[in-house]
Amino acid sequence: MVKPCNVKKYREKEYRCFFELTLQVMGGKWKPIIIYQLALENVMRFGELRRSIPDVTERMLTRQLRELEKDGLIHREVYREIPPKVEYSLLPPGVQLIPILLKMRDWGVEYEHTIDAEGSSSLQEYENASPPTIAEKYLQQLRN
Repeated sequence: MVKPCNVKKYREKEYRCFFELTLQVMGGKWKPIIIYQLALENVMRFGELRRSIPDVTERMLTRQLRELEKDGLIHREVYREIPPKVEYSLLPPGVQLIPILLKMRDWGVEYEHTIDAEGSSSLQEYENASPPTIAEKYLQQLRN
């Protein structure tokens, strides 16, 4: 039997392995989708994010954005104007998640084909199965 790792602490997060830390930082239902949307659009305002993820509540989106900002995955830029303007974009640690999220997306495409081929699903095409165009800015950051 494998002996469990010692507990480590990062800010207020406690974890026993790096996989656990990764899931604490970017896991959950909404965080990967938020990161993915920001990767597609470069910069988004709150309302744009809200419209791009219709099932998330305003409260939950606010909470997830705050956590992603606190963990250093996204940048929140506040413009002092009337009405106030706030924009969100990915920071380098968030950019590093793009290949992982694209692989997860690819798995979802293949999984859909598998369950559809078995006749156990009546899925409708709702998204192009080809890889999305990720902004050149982020791809350049990944190369550097």
